[in-house]
Amino acid sequence: MNHFISFRDVEDKEALLEQALSFARDPWQSEDAGRHKTLGMLFFNPSLRTRLSTQQAAYQLGMKVIGLNADQGWKMEFEEGVVMNADRAEHVKEAAAVMSQMVDLIAIRSFPGLTDRDKDYREEVMTGFCKYSRVPILNLESSTLHPLQSFADIMTMEQHRSQDRKNTKVVLTWAPHIRALPQAVANSFSQWTLGYGYDLVITHPEGYELDEAFTPGARIEYDQDKAMEGADFVYAKNWSAYRDYGKILSQDPSWMITSKKMDLTSQGKFMHCLPTRRNLEIADEVLDGPDSLVLKQARNRIFAAQAVLFGLL
Repeated sequence: MNHFISFRDVEDKEALLEQALSFARDPWQSEDAGRHKTLGMLFFNPSLRTRLSTQQAAYQLGMKVIGLNADQGWKMEFEEGVVMNADRAEHVKEAAAVMSQMVDLIAIRSFPGLTDRDKDYREEVMTGFCKYSRVPILNLESSTLHPLQSFADIMTMEQHRSQDRKNTKVVLTWAPHIRALPQAVANSFSQWTLGYGYDLVITHPEGYELDEAFTPGARIEYDQDKAMEGADFVYAKNWSAYRDYGKILSQDPSWMITSKKMDLTSQGKFMHCLPTRRNLEIADEVLDGPDSLVLKQARNRIFAAQAVLFGLL
C-alpha cells in the first residue's frame, strides 16, 4: 500500500485480515518493525478510540508518535491558486512537505462540513495530503469514509461468524440521533462488508439512501423489522441525508434498537462503532447485553490499525 484511504487501497484483503487477526493473538510479534520510525498524527477533529488505538498500535510496532491538534490554532488552506488573505495561515503544500521531512507516516482525521456535498465528497484534506506528502497517508476518518473502523468491524465479524460470509446476513440500520452526523461510517462499513463478500442489507427511513458508489450489491429495505429478520449481525449507526445533504429528515424513536427487535434476528450479535447515545440509538438492554460486541470492536481497532501501519511500513 502507498496510502490507506479506503478499501480500494488494500491490495490483498485476506492477507491484511489475517495479519490483523494475528496481531490480535500476539500484539508484540513485530515490535521492532517500526524501530526508528515516527508516526505523525494530525487531528482536525477530536477523537477517543481512533487516537488511542492508532497510537497503541504504533507503540506495539516500536514506533514513536507525534500528535497534533490541527483544530486548535492555525487553519489550513487546501484550494489551489487561492489568495490567502483570510484566516487560513498555512497551505497544505508546505504543511505536507514539511511533515514528510519529519515523520515516516502521516495519519489524518477530518470531518465533513455537511453543507456542501460536492466539497465534502471531493475529500480535499485527504486528497491534498496525498498529493503533496512524500510519505504514506493513513485515513483516521475523512469526510466520507472511516476505513480503520470498518476494518475492525470486519475483524469482529470474522471472529464471531458461524458460517461462510455469503450466508452471513449483516444488517446496517439507521438509528435516530439529535445531531446531523456524517455518512462516513455507513459508507465505509458498506464498502468493506460487501468487499469481503458478506450478505448486506441496509435499512433506513426513506430519504436516507447512501451514495450508491459505496453500496453496490446491498439490498435496501425500508421496513426495519423485516430487514432484521434472520440477521446474524446488526450494526446500528445514525447518518444524515445524502441527497438532501446533511439534513435530519427523521428522528423517529421507533428506529431505536431494542431487545424486542433483536429477537427478530437469528441470535444476532449487535455492533456499533461508538460513541452512542443510550436509549436514543440503542436501548441499554441491547448495549449491555450478552450479544453486544461493541467493546470487542473497540479493542480490535488497535489490531486493525497495527496491521495497516505494518503494511505501510
